[in-house]
Amino acid sequence: MAKKKDNFVMQAGILAAAGIIVRIIGLLYNTPMVAIIGDEGFGYYDSAYAAYSVVLLISSYSIPSAVSKVIAQKLVLKEYRNAHRVFRCAFIYVLVVGGIASLFVFFGAGLLVEMDSAVLPLRVLAPTIFLSGMLGVFRGYFQAHKTMVHTSISQILEQLANAGVSIGMAWVMVQTVKGKDASTQASFGAAGGTIGTGAGVLVGLLFMLWTYGINRKIIMKKVARDSHRETDSYGEIFRTILFVVTPFILSTGIYNINNFLDKTIYQELMMNVMTLKESVVATDLSAIAKGTKISNIPIALASAMATALIPSISSDAKRGDKKSVRLKVAKSMKVTMLVSIPATVGIAVLAKPVMQVIFNQPETLDLSARLLAVTSLSIIFYGMSTLTQAVLQSIGKMITPIVHAAVALAVHAAAMAAMLLYLDNEYRMYYYVAATVLYSVIVSILNAYSLRKYLRYRQEKDKTFLRPVFASLIMGAVAYGVYHGVYLLVPVNLVALGIAVVLAMLVYFVLIIVIRAVTEEELRSMPKGHLLVKMGKKMRLLR
Repeated sequence: MAKKKDNFVMQAGILAAAGIIVRIIGLLYNTPMVAIIGDEGFGYYDSAYAAYSVVLLISSYSIPSAVSKVIAQKLVLKEYRNAHRVFRCAFIYVLVVGGIASLFVFFGAGLLVEMDSAVLPLRVLAPTIFLSGMLGVFRGYFQAHKTMVHTSISQILEQLANAGVSIGMAWVMVQTVKGKDASTQASFGAAGGTIGTGAGVLVGLLFMLWTYGINRKIIMKKVARDSHRETDSYGEIFRTILFVVTPFILSTGIYNINNFLDKTIYQELMMNVMTLKESVVATDLSAIAKGTKISNIPIALASAMATALIPSISSDAKRGDKKSVRLKVAKSMKVTMLVSIPATVGIAVLAKPVMQVIFNQPETLDLSARLLAVTSLSIIFYGMSTLTQAVLQSIGKMITPIVHAAVALAVHAAAMAAMLLYLDNEYRMYYYVAATVLYSVIVSILNAYSLRKYLRYRQEKDKTFLRPVFASLIMGAVAYGVYHGVYLLVPVNLVALGIAVVLAMLVYFVLIIVIRAVTEEELRSMPKGHLLVKMGKKMRLLR
């Protein structure tokens, strides 16, 4: 168990690898799905999904983190009986809350989305909320044991099922209304896509049930051998869960509700003030969503690091070991920035070829690429804010990130509304993504200030930020030059992009070692670090 505790970066790497695979699968299946349902249909799909995500956040999205935190604190004291009682209570909690939330979404879908054509896709998503709660409890239980393997596998299986069913059902639903108007076909196609989401969650849940069944004998043996005399009452456990879950819900909800809020503000102002057609607004949202989906891939590392940090730092905080907390924050932030900074630069300079590979709709290609280039700026700040939020929650400062997210939410919403109302409407979608970037910047700054206050922690700047930025800018110039150079010789986008990305990664790897942004010891601590060190020594960059 001690080895797992100290190796949280490796566990985060496992989860990050799964997260990146999941997002890549998501992008790959979105390509044929958008081709089937069109940009308008993808706009309805994205609008419904944003509303679903908000209800999911409130009802069950925070459950894995909350369950992980509470159970980890019990396990560090070897209270196996109480840990398992927490697991049972959490399950009851999600059955009740998830059931209510699912019914609310199904019958109240029209209240949650502005566009009528997004109502059907949202109703189809309603049962998924109920299933997601149960899946979240299982994931949180195993994460508390500081193993991310089961969660990672379930995420990949979930996304594979999601991909296959989404494409198939999108096509089937479009065929059922063949001959009707374009908006009806787009709405039904979007509903077909959302069926895949439910199918994926069901597959993930079945896998976690199977995993728990295999491990149940070992779990119950530990429970039976528990020598602690004090057994927490179910009433006390429910109060603890509510005390922990509620701040997680508020913090995560406010932190993520900006996506739903932005879409609501945009739809309200564009349709009711600027009198744009619903189909035009849906197409706008589709162009924006494409960039968001691509930029979310590198953010997966920060999300995984945050998930892995919660049980680890919660255990350290329970023991009062602030030094260990500070060391883990420093290490996780550095690893996150070593990925987030070059990802930001790389996506910005190769926005169009990347977009062309994944979402090659000619009508919106150039616009989507430019929006992606702007959106890429949020990768660094979302990485920082996601990580720092998890740290604050883990050291018991549950309300602090809620306040920060609320402040950022209000400022960025006001800024977005002002830009949409008073600036040139031609650039309306740029205002949208600029407000998103602003939100992530504000949360990052406020969270960093609180970490300094509560942990007396200052993030090292030179090797964490400045040197990776320097290496990334050179890498970006190489990527841009190689892509256009190769494309002149071989005018095939995928070939030019592949060569540019590989060479850019190689240049960045060499540079961060040469300018000593990372040490051999730090490389070893990263996922597959021994391979990175071996590569560095073969290239004579390391001795």
